[in-house]
Amino acid sequence: MNFKNIHIGQMIENAVIEKKIEILRICNFMKCSEVEILKMYQQKNFPTDILLKWSKLLEYDFFRLYSQHLILYAPVAAKEKEQRIKKTTLPQFRKNIYTKEVIDFILEQMKTGEMTKSEVMERYKIPKTTLYKWIEKYGNN
Repeated sequence: MNFKNIHIGQMIENAVIEKKIEILRICNFMKCSEVEILKMYQQKNFPTDILLKWSKLLEYDFFRLYSQHLILYAPVAAKEKEQRIKKTTLPQFRKNIYTKEVIDFILEQMKTGEMTKSEVMERYKIPKTTLYKWIEKYGNN
């Protein structure tokens, strides 16, 4: 999975095909025509309310794709962490969520020699102990 360039329409179309959901059911759930559904498959991004409907229908968290993009390509810098501590009305989360796909991607970067352990820790802000736990747990795969 390429978390750098997300084409959500293609992802949704693939999920529909995998789950073998009939177009009539999709049209009824989304309250739109078959032509509109087919156009959605061509879209690179959606409004959040539409993406939420797709997530419910397909029982898959499509928002997580964007979270993983943020983890991999826009890690929080030290200065920004200090700013984040300030009072805000937005919910604050204590930890990053690393999916198996992200862990595999990072371990593959090290296995192929594209990145060293220290480069991974610095670029993705992954604690040393976490990285070594991943290597121990998933490194043999």
